[in-house]
Amino acid sequence: MSLTADVKAELISVRDPRPTARVAELTALLRFSGGLHSIANRVAVEAELDSDLLARRTARELVELYGVRPELVLVQGSGGRVGSSYAVRVIEGGETLARQTGLLDQRRRPVRGLPNKLTTGSRGDLTAVWRGAFLAAGSLSDPGRSAALEITCPSSEAAMALVGAGHRIGVAAKAREVRAVPRVVVREAEAIRAALSAMGAEHAASQWDQLRQRREVRAGVNRLVNFDDANLRRSAQAAVAACARVERAMEILGDEIPDHLREAGDLRLAHRDASLDELGHHADPPLTKDAVAGRIRRLLAMADKKADAEGLPGTESAVPAGIED
Repeated sequence: MSLTADVKAELISVRDPRPTARVAELTALLRFSGGLHSIANRVAVEAELDSDLLARRTARELVELYGVRPELVLVQGSGGRVGSSYAVRVIEGGETLARQTGLLDQRRRPVRGLPNKLTTGSRGDLTAVWRGAFLAAGSLSDPGRSAALEITCPSSEAAMALVGAGHRIGVAAKAREVRAVPRVVVREAEAIRAALSAMGAEHAASQWDQLRQRREVRAGVNRLVNFDDANLRRSAQAAVAACARVERAMEILGDEIPDHLREAGDLRLAHRDASLDELGHHADPPLTKDAVAGRIRRLLAMADKKADAEGLPGTESAVPAGIED
């Protein structure tokens, strides 16, 4: 199952016994899953949902809370849609239901956002609004750079109302418009976990957080491995370049090399992969890495000076192409 399906499966099983919370969840679900339609010149309330279990639960809530008996219709996927959905329709008594839920105002005008009685309700009612909205049109992506909890909204007013409700229950959400479609988006990892917990998906919140932590650890390990690989490549290239320049310096200078500089050059060529500190330990008597570096630097400088005076290629010319010194 996908993360979204896991969350919805858990939320379907959440039952708040308080009538106001049940009404808030059902109203939000109807608002975000379709809302009002006109069928045969009559106002109809319709919710298009992505699972049979959610459709049946919605139908049962309509019966228990409002005494209406909705139709359940299987809607086959068509066009760009994949899979089937389930429509829960109330035609007979649809206008009365729309008024009771607040989807129609007193002048029979559709409410653009959310009914005022929902957005000014208790914390329990506001979490129920979020639960209903997510069940209707929510999605959760995998943890990562583009992780997000999103709810597609029927209007920008509905998006702003949902954002306001979220802030009142501690969910840091923002309204966005993506390809001309209003959405409410939660991006930060902690905010996503808080939103899942607030809606009642505690198990999904814990699973998502564990997955996030595992991916962060894996990403950290990968960064360290890549960092180490880059350092090893640079060290190897530097060693190749240094040895090539020392060899060229000894060719240029021949017997003119002072003994202490020759010793440093011989150490470099005898231990090609060793660090300067390790070269110092191989010297007799031992030298500090600064002393070794200084002697090799003077050896190269002496060779380059002679090469320049005699019009010969210097030590840099011995470094293989593509190798950084």
